[in-house]
Amino acid sequence: MSKQTSAAEKPRKEGRVKWMLLYIAAFIAAVALGAISKQIPPSWAKDYEADWSSDVGAVHTDIPYGVGEANKFDLYVPADTSKESYGLVVYLHAGGFTTGDKADDAGMLQWLCSKGYVAAGINYTLFSEQHPEANIYTQSMEIKEAVPVVAAQAENLGYPIDAMAIAGGSAGHCLAMLYAYRDADTAPAPVKMVFGAVGPSSFYPEDWGCYGLDRGTEESNAAAAGLFGVMAGRSITPDLFGTSAYDEAMKDVSALLWVDGGTAPSLMAYGKHDKVQSFPASIRLDEALTAHGVPHDYIVLEHSGHGLQNDQQEFHQYYQKIEEYLDRYLPVE
Repeated sequence: MSKQTSAAEKPRKEGRVKWMLLYIAAFIAAVALGAISKQIPPSWAKDYEADWSSDVGAVHTDIPYGVGEANKFDLYVPADTSKESYGLVVYLHAGGFTTGDKADDAGMLQWLCSKGYVAAGINYTLFSEQHPEANIYTQSMEIKEAVPVVAAQAENLGYPIDAMAIAGGSAGHCLAMLYAYRDADTAPAPVKMVFGAVGPSSFYPEDWGCYGLDRGTEESNAAAAGLFGVMAGRSITPDLFGTSAYDEAMKDVSALLWVDGGTAPSLMAYGKHDKVQSFPASIRLDEALTAHGVPHDYIVLEHSGHGLQNDQQEFHQYYQKIEEYLDRYLPVE
């Protein structure tokens, strides 16, 4: 290659890098905005709140499960200690893999505990300037490490675990699906179900139009490779798109690619106008679960974005389905 050709290529390469960095920055900004946005709770939300007191249960906070600073969990145990065994529900916090904390879900965890479950919120190492090595894969492996410790701690407190569910919102939903679909065979108790909302389940550029990654241009492909590479914690190049090698490279962070006939029953809710994560990816997931005969409910909020804020009837239906799934797949005896 001549020096002249190399000189011409340099600004094009710099342009691709610029677009990649811009898309990564846009993703982080979008998820951060989604994490801090608040809504006025609908009137029906009070049905999913616990009047928390020692008569309902107790919480043990910041129990370590690993060596990382973030490797801690909160454990909520019911006041009733008379049962021979208990169901465990793990609920993982939202925040786009970059923000959030287990304390954000105290209300959900208290409610689950009030229904007779042992409930746990788990922190994981967030992607940040301090932890640029963190990604969806490393976070999912921290959850895999944490769950047996959660179950062991529950038993130490007098609450033997005989079955479990895992759930979460947004990033937490993504991690919950990965645990239920990919890592269930390592769980300390059978994983009976998974539920959650607006969690990404696959990473095909053509599905990520919310960031313009579906354009098929040199710049958008470079940006997609950069963003998905950061998420997966490995090098992704645009030439992999559309190949089996790409699926293999992304499999460890793509719940979709683990779906089979033995996948746990799944409840999920997505906003059709989500601008933070891919709605089309949720369609792929629904189709895969259907094709494999997996019991599931796929609730689409037709007028909502990532916050599921504009379809209160369907949002309420999602919560009603949570109760239905818990009663069916993880009943409190």
